[in-house]
Amino acid sequence: MGAPGDIEFDDDVQRRIYRHVERSGTTTVDDVRDEIRVPAPAGSKPARSGTTEPRVRLPPEEFRDHVDAMVEAGHLVERDGTLHLAFDEGTEEYTEGDLTYRIRPARESDRRGIEAAIREVAEEGTSIAGERVAAEIDEQGALLRHNDRKARMFFVGEVASDEDGGDEWSDGEGEIAGWVHVDAPELDKLRHTGELTVGVRERYREHGIGSRLLERAIDWADEANYRKVYQSVPATNETAIDLLQDHGWETEAVREDHYLVGEEFVDEVMMAREP
Repeated sequence: MGAPGDIEFDDDVQRRIYRHVERSGTTTVDDVRDEIRVPAPAGSKPARSGTTEPRVRLPPEEFRDHVDAMVEAGHLVERDGTLHLAFDEGTEEYTEGDLTYRIRPARESDRRGIEAAIREVAEEGTSIAGERVAAEIDEQGALLRHNDRKARMFFVGEVASDEDGGDEWSDGEGEIAGWVHVDAPELDKLRHTGELTVGVRERYREHGIGSRLLERAIDWADEANYRKVYQSVPATNETAIDLLQDHGWETEAVREDHYLVGEEFVDEVMMAREP
């Protein structure tokens, strides 16, 4: 799925279904059907006020046809009676030393795990932008966004939980080891750019998770036709700066004493690359 504005629907009902799911992050099929109201068929009783056109839910079969068409078109995914935005479902698995992990697109069910990972890394004072992203997704109550004004995509590095035996994957039971996100601004004049943040929990570093997350996000940005991705990091985060430079990022500017980390003023290093 590419940048905002490229989504086409068969009719207004499908557009409204998509917008409701997009705003909610995840919602049940029944809740969506209850939300989407259409004018009542001719001959129906008028509204009680007598002045407002009565609106009713779609018949179950007709609503089901709309949902099935959107799933088939690749706009939505249905899991266990809930609807989510559909993104690339590709999952890649790796083993580095004694750690097996997978890189995959995030799901709405990952939101709390991603927030926890971002805040854990932010406590080190190394991911100022990531801390802001965590606050945004918590406030909005939705992880992934894709509409005609805004796009936000996450990929995660996930390790198997103890219950999975360390090498068996059960959906939703792994631990989020790291994240990468690309966020397109709402301004039309900046729509070709995307802000990126990436981070890995300390105990899972040195296993290639950060590099593979970064590569996955750059590939996605390239396919979505972004012309530039950028990130700002504290100058003290030498690990992130080295990682970005190793993947072809360049320093565009440095703002002196821009961050206050603890009791120390720290420079902001503004980096970018073209996918």
